[in-house]
Amino acid sequence: MSNNANRINPSPAKSPTKVVTGIVRLSYANVHEPKSINGGTPKYSVSLIIPKSDTKTLAAINAAVDAAIEEGRGKFGGKIPNKSTLKLPLRDGDIDRPDDEAYADSYFVNANSNSAPEIVDKSLNPIMSRSEVYSGVYARVSVNFYAFNSNGNRGVACGLGNIQKVRDGEPLGGRASAADDFTSDSDGDDFLG
Repeated sequence: MSNNANRINPSPAKSPTKVVTGIVRLSYANVHEPKSINGGTPKYSVSLIIPKSDTKTLAAINAAVDAAIEEGRGKFGGKIPNKSTLKLPLRDGDIDRPDDEAYADSYFVNANSNSAPEIVDKSLNPIMSRSEVYSGVYARVSVNFYAFNSNGNRGVACGLGNIQKVRDGEPLGGRASAADDFTSDSDGDDFLG
């Protein structure tokens, strides 16, 4: 028996275009059922708000975008275009969403998918209740970057993978919770009486 027969096969190499984020905040979370944007094909989608202080996630995203451009060379006529000519997925919240407090001092990426993401808790147990994952929750998210070139638009898009809820957060979008709506200072007095 040769030495090669006793070796354990290493796990498959991680794709250079895939990123598992650090802790991000979910916004515009359409992760339970697909939604059509501007009459397009319904998709699952979410905006990932990434603190500017999370340099590890930001570096991983930039490296994955570069890898997607390299892998998508064929879509760009066999050449790697100048990044300044492409639509890129990582955007600055202070510039692109200056009036939205949730995006302050953060970058963001919009991710979408034709198939539903798996949604799990910190122990990797599936989260079945829709109310558990909402715009404002904190999570880790797997995403994949890929090149596109269609109808004169060229760039890198972000595909949504899976979501791991880390902790609750203040709901975004101005929606109050039922607990906030129905908690009263009346110590149980019957408001109809």
